[in-house]
Amino acid sequence: MLAVCAGYFMVILDVTVINVAVPVIGRELSASLTGVQWITDGYTLVFAGFLLTAGALGDRLGNRRVFCAGVAVFAVSSAACALAPGTLFLVAARLVEGLGAALIVPGSLALLQQAYPRPAARSRAFGLWGSMAGIAASAGPLLGGLLVATVGWRWVFLVNLPVGAACLLLTLRYVAPSPRRATRSLDWPAQCAVVSTVALLTAALNEAGRRADPAVLAGLLLAGAAAAAFAVRERLARSPALPPGMLRSRPMGGAAVIGLLFNFAFYGMVFTASLEFQHQRGYSALGTGLALFPAVAMTMFASVLSGRLARRTGERPLVVCGMLLASLGLAGWAAAGDDPAYALLVAPMMAAGFGTSFALTGSTTTVMAAAPPDHAGAASALFNTTRQIGSATGVALGGSLLATADYAAGLRHSMAIGALACLTAAVLAWRCVPAHSATRA
Repeated sequence: MLAVCAGYFMVILDVTVINVAVPVIGRELSASLTGVQWITDGYTLVFAGFLLTAGALGDRLGNRRVFCAGVAVFAVSSAACALAPGTLFLVAARLVEGLGAALIVPGSLALLQQAYPRPAARSRAFGLWGSMAGIAASAGPLLGGLLVATVGWRWVFLVNLPVGAACLLLTLRYVAPSPRRATRSLDWPAQCAVVSTVALLTAALNEAGRRADPAVLAGLLLAGAAAAAFAVRERLARSPALPPGMLRSRPMGGAAVIGLLFNFAFYGMVFTASLEFQHQRGYSALGTGLALFPAVAMTMFASVLSGRLARRTGERPLVVCGMLLASLGLAGWAAAGDDPAYALLVAPMMAAGFGTSFALTGSTTTVMAAAPPDHAGAASALFNTTRQIGSATGVALGGSLLATADYAAGLRHSMAIGALACLTAAVLAWRCVPAHSATRA
């Protein structure tokens, strides 16, 4: 279990460790704000776009095999990121790194479900999986700030190499091979439609703050058309990427949308807050990591606590309460004014971090409990695809709002939109997440 969670830890660490480093990377590589956004979002859009493909590959070829391939790709591309001579090279390497992450994440949940068939044990395993995200989120900004301040930003990527090597060795030694289902085929038109949807949506939002022309609107319309094409293809395909029954499941569909909303809010907050602390307040990279610590440190505590409480209360109370708390935190930042003292932002950041992570375990358990056993990889991919779409759009929209003429107003609007997203997720959780726990057996 630790080997599988270590792979997920590496993926999430790469998301959070980069946030405090991108302003420094942008200055050293002379990148524009759009270039800085692509250093973050290039990774996320490939990650989100190829998760469904990775989930289908895991079900077809064996989740352990695909998981190990993802770890190897991730480690090699991290080394390429560290050696990047310019912005374009770094963005390209980040795209490949996102592919490695896409191969890792669906397999991590599917391998845990395979190793722990009993619901109670599975809930504890998912709690540990979520706590790995919390630890990575907590360590990322501090580690990134420390590395940037001491040995340079390139070491932000080099730290993945020892983690990846240990993860690969432990998985091959201690994780049992997964069953292979050769009957599962890859629906390439559907996969292309997903990738197109994510890429077009992210590109349009990235460019919206820099240019207000028909190209942005065209990108949004094309993203909608690609999403519609995916839906039509799924209805017509002989072997769809997602089984129709899975898409009709209210718990699974609702939890997937909740994941999109809380990732949109949380990672949008972390990205915009990083730029605020460094560009507007003059904090160093290490200072920014310390400033963000109240938000991300709460994620570790909340993940462990929610994993324990889920067996007593069920998932619905955890997800609803977590999203309400996160909404209050982000609304508190939005209401704090144009240039609030840092002390006024500590409680809102803590509430947002705790609430988001508190909802993660319950959402994860809801999705995996509703999944057919032979489609565990696809279910995990669906959940994590929507989450990463949320991350990509949250970063893109936040960056676009900051690029407006009134920086302070853009920051407040970004936080207010995140608060609304979390409130929407709370309402959705009340309607879609089952009232009774699936983890008490």
